[in-house]
Amino acid sequence: MKNKRWWKVLLPFVVVVKVAVVVLVLSSARSDNTGNAEQAELQYMPVPIPEKVFVAGEEMPLERFDVREALDRELLSNAYFHSQTIRYLKLAPRYFKTIEPILKERGVPDDFKYLAVAESGLNPRAVSPAGAVGFWQFLSGTARDFGLEVNGEVDERYHIEKSTYAFCDYVLQSYDKFGSWTLVAASYNGGMSRVEKQMTRQKMTDYYDLLFVSETSRYVFRIAAFKIIFENPELYNFVIDEKDKYPLIETRDVEITGPVASFGDFAIENGVSYKVLKDFNPWLRDTNLTNSKGKKYIVKVPVIN
Repeated sequence: MKNKRWWKVLLPFVVVVKVAVVVLVLSSARSDNTGNAEQAELQYMPVPIPEKVFVAGEEMPLERFDVREALDRELLSNAYFHSQTIRYLKLAPRYFKTIEPILKERGVPDDFKYLAVAESGLNPRAVSPAGAVGFWQFLSGTARDFGLEVNGEVDERYHIEKSTYAFCDYVLQSYDKFGSWTLVAASYNGGMSRVEKQMTRQKMTDYYDLLFVSETSRYVFRIAAFKIIFENPELYNFVIDEKDKYPLIETRDVEITGPVASFGDFAIENGVSYKVLKDFNPWLRDTNLTNSKGKKYIVKVPVIN
């Protein structure tokens, strides 16, 4: 009798618990169904491939299945890597404004600005595992060969203008050797000597006929994919208002012809923080500058209204 009395007391609570479980199960089922419906509406589609594609004025032979599929791979990779590609599109106006006039001045095709996207993701501070640095990913030896200063206090691989001029010198030298901008791009990734070696070994002179390691084999197609998406972002579902792009920052030039004991003091004297000074001049690699030879350096200081 005692057990029956306890059961009568507990029975309402058991009913409430059972009802609660049923409600939770039904709610979960509705949520799953809604999720499935939303998932059914979300479709991942193939990306459009243009009828004709030119890289630095040279037409890509898209009638070849291997070439078309290689381009398709890079278009898919970048069209569906949304966060990265959106950031590149937002960054591009800031840095292309500096790069484009230098390429034009030196007679390098404008399309080579997309090589900077492929190399560094438009990050002037980029450093590769192999020690390649900056927008154009110069190794220290190559940088010095093309006139850039590289030491513990100054590393001009991080200097956008100076490294872009050095980049132009490199690719023009490469063009003199190969006579093809497509091979120039491949040689920038794989090295001139390696490209030349493969041309000799394989008895071929066209990039699209040559077998390289994977990275070099994909390189020109990756540059082409960036060009296609950057020139037609809406076609690949990237809709970015002008106001959402990163702004161009006005700067003034400050000339240095002697030593600088402290860039912390230098920054304050020029109305900015040490952090901002280094952000705009990543080529300054130390807290001071010895400059025993009295070399002239131009430091960029943002104009703060």
